[in-house]
Amino acid sequence: MRDKAINLLRELADADGAPGFEDEVRAIFADELTDVGEISTDGNGSVFCETGEGPRVLLTGHMDEVAFRVQNITPEGFIQFVALGGWWPHTLLAQRVAVRTRDGRKLLGVVASKPPHFLSEAERVKVLTIEQMFIDVGAMSRDDLVNNYGVNIGDPVVPLTEFTQMNDPDLFMAKAFDNRVGMACAIQATQQLVGLGHPNKLISCGTVQEELGVRGATTAAVYAHADVAIVLEGTPADDTPGFSLVAAQGALGKGVQIRLQDPTAMMNPALVDLVVKVAEENDIAYQLAVRTSGGTDARAFHLSGTGVPTVVLGVPSRYIHTHNSIIDISDYLAMMELSIALVGSLDQDEINALTTYL
Repeated sequence: MRDKAINLLRELADADGAPGFEDEVRAIFADELTDVGEISTDGNGSVFCETGEGPRVLLTGHMDEVAFRVQNITPEGFIQFVALGGWWPHTLLAQRVAVRTRDGRKLLGVVASKPPHFLSEAERVKVLTIEQMFIDVGAMSRDDLVNNYGVNIGDPVVPLTEFTQMNDPDLFMAKAFDNRVGMACAIQATQQLVGLGHPNKLISCGTVQEELGVRGATTAAVYAHADVAIVLEGTPADDTPGFSLVAAQGALGKGVQIRLQDPTAMMNPALVDLVVKVAEENDIAYQLAVRTSGGTDARAFHLSGTGVPTVVLGVPSRYIHTHNSIIDISDYLAMMELSIALVGSLDQDEINALTTYL
């Protein structure tokens, strides 16, 4: 299971998935699950795999990653770009990126700016904005970039980072652990559950455009018409310098994070209690989290229809929304184990109890 997890995470993390351009990730999902259940998509490109019969349980993660898009091309052949998702400009300069052209090429580029030795003392201490940056792929002019390199306005640009095992064999560094850990878990848990059996109709899903405001989840919620939603995420770790380790709710190696609340969603309390019970009964390491910032696809799923009991499970990831984030594989395996046990426990009686208020 561990080896399968590492290989799947590598394939998914190395794939490109800018918001609106999730086709490589979607293809991996479909390839892994095509023999497991019925594969379909909605009108925005979110992908689904349905197995079993019974109450509708949604196991979902988003396919996209924070990325960029070509906004303009200068006469000299440099690319001006816009952010797709939340980027902190501090992290961008001198980083490698891949520009994906419409004819299928992936061009190596670097994020650059006016060199510091041409800046004033006051300018050097300021964080540059994305508008002050550009991408250099080596073209000599606009004509060269368009006609020889094949770059056009609107082309997606993604971070270029190789999935790497660190010195500690449980730690891995890559781009896009937000949210390729969720996608890997949705795939792997579904494969395991088919063999184990489960008392429901399991709808495994990869949504699009989460980083642009949970857009894919908004339509996926209508399509799935779930009775319960389990959102799988790569969540921010808070165990590095600058945080109180006593108050850390997302530490590497401490288990799957069970999110109770963030500014965009309050999780169903009865469902949270059930998740904790299942974790403890199966001796699965977990961390509870009440977050004061951020949000997930839970925002759309818990408000869909007349309301859907929803919970977020997460793998703490250091430095998300950068080129290099870090996870502990034990946290991912804990999330997968908990997902499998939780889906297996969600029969009709348990689901009915989640929304029995009177």
